[in-house]
Amino acid sequence: MTTLKLDTLSDRIKAHKNALVHIVKPPVCTERAQHYTEMYQQHLDKPIPVRRALALAHHLANRTIWIKHDELIIGNQASEVRAAPIFPEYTVSWIEKEIDDLADRPGAGFAVSEENKRVLHEVCPWWRGQTVQDRCYGMFTDEQKGLLATGIIKAEGNMTSGDAHLAVNFPLLLEKGLDGLREKVAERRSRINLTVLEDLHGEQFLKAIDIVLAAVSEHIERFAALAREMAATETRESRRDELLTIAENCDLIAHQPPQTFWQALQLCYFIQLILQIESNGHSVSFGRMDQYLYPYYRRDVELNQTLDREHAIEMLHSCWLKLLEVNKIRSGSHSKASAGSPLYQNVTIGGQNLVDGQPMDAVNPLSYAILESCGRLRSTQPNLSVRYHAGMSNDFLDACVQVIRCGFGMPAFNNDEIVIPEFIKLGIEPQDAYDYAAIGCIETAVGGKWGYRCTGMSFINFARVMLAALEGGRDATSGKVFLPQEKALSAGNFNNFDEVMDAWDTQIRYYTRKSIEIEYVVDTMLEENVHDILCSALVDDCIERAKSIKQGGAKYDWVSGLQVGIANLGNSLAAVKKLVFEQGAIGQQQLAAALADDFDGLTHEQLRQRLINGAPKYGNDDDTVDTL
Repeated sequence: MTTLKLDTLSDRIKAHKNALVHIVKPPVCTERAQHYTEMYQQHLDKPIPVRRALALAHHLANRTIWIKHDELIIGNQASEVRAAPIFPEYTVSWIEKEIDDLADRPGAGFAVSEENKRVLHEVCPWWRGQTVQDRCYGMFTDEQKGLLATGIIKAEGNMTSGDAHLAVNFPLLLEKGLDGLREKVAERRSRINLTVLEDLHGEQFLKAIDIVLAAVSEHIERFAALAREMAATETRESRRDELLTIAENCDLIAHQPPQTFWQALQLCYFIQLILQIESNGHSVSFGRMDQYLYPYYRRDVELNQTLDREHAIEMLHSCWLKLLEVNKIRSGSHSKASAGSPLYQNVTIGGQNLVDGQPMDAVNPLSYAILESCGRLRSTQPNLSVRYHAGMSNDFLDACVQVIRCGFGMPAFNNDEIVIPEFIKLGIEPQDAYDYAAIGCIETAVGGKWGYRCTGMSFINFARVMLAALEGGRDATSGKVFLPQEKALSAGNFNNFDEVMDAWDTQIRYYTRKSIEIEYVVDTMLEENVHDILCSALVDDCIERAKSIKQGGAKYDWVSGLQVGIANLGNSLAAVKKLVFEQGAIGQQQLAAALADDFDGLTHEQLRQRLINGAPKYGNDDDTVDTL
């Protein structure tokens, strides 16, 4: 069995990690807000895709860049370490309301200098009425606004900060390089017919991609120049050599496909970074990194031996810490569910590949190196996921368990035996289904071929809907009734558990429909106002279709909702079924009174314990609960 070295970090990695984890209240960066406002104001005559491309290009050309002491992977999201940029095109309302109190938020505080407050007070007024959130509320019906106000359905996250939940086509990026992608765009533009309306819009989108790809190349060249400038004054020969190599790496990957593991990792990080400068969505993930980076690792570490394994792991550590530097600021209400500003940048290893129609175990030496690097660093980023399958070696599974025993909650596991067949049922081609990856916290998608509507624009609180079903449609928190029904526990007029399930079915159908209505609005406003140009350039088949991912450019464009509290719902229904209707141990009105009092008091607490301990639980392979 392979024994991983899980107690070793280089001095530079220790120092970098220590500096990052001791930033309690990271700063806010206003550079992006300034640059985007300038370009939006200057180019109001331009189509929105071109306007956004020019804004990103302007920002990349003028923002503050830096290379920190001894880091191997370079690139910064904002003007200071861990600083969170502001994205005014999504929302400014909460920023204007909360700017003076950001430092005092528990678990999600940010330091805002007086100068940055001045800049935001100057920038934000111009955006009022023009943001994604403003345009959404301009389209919502009164009923939809009322539902959102109660929190039974929530959609704030996507309106105020966009979404992501995808992995772009890193293999294509590595194969073609940035210049190769521009050539692909040029070839597609050569087939545009400007007498066709769809092509007229497509030309603006493709033009925007070309602007952005050129800007990304120039941005990488800025880092090459900075590395050379720093090398000229560096007194340590070893670090001077590193800086010169970093400069050479950047010179090459600014235009050409990478040739070494270091170059490939650096290019992937630059793109990962700029995706999170272009858009404020989270869960931008790396996909199956052990697959597309392995050819470089194999060449450098195993064949040519120009790079030793420890140094490769140190490069991975540097990359992981750069992921930890990326930050996101959310509204106070949104932060309650996202304390600590999580970004959910997922890396997937393991799994299977479909080779000549046959599934083959995909674990390779880089899979072990990535696993070991995360086990040593024990950082919150990246989210590390392992694709498990029945043919996985006991050796790799044991290595995963060694890392799990470190106690930082990783790696997570996705089961190929479940995911792949379900993807194929959806209509995903088998070759693609076998290439899926984890994105964000627990979602799965096909990297580089999947649009990011797949996790929905809204959340439905199943527990709140269930309580409404039990009380005639009345929401227990707000007291509002959106869909009245006759049956209620407080009236004691449910004749059997089937009637409870009928009430649940009626309520959840109503709230699901309203959730879809809200999602249509949010999705439409994102599609019309915040085209993600770089992201679309790296998702099949956006270039060929000349459409962004939000316009249907992606090969797979699934839409699905997010349901909150599925396990709580299953447990609650199981308890009601068994204790109220099968055993008669708890009366309907008795339960209604306890719910109304939020189980406050000794008598209600005793009843709560009976509900907790007296019924089967969801997720334990008990069909009496799982099939409710």
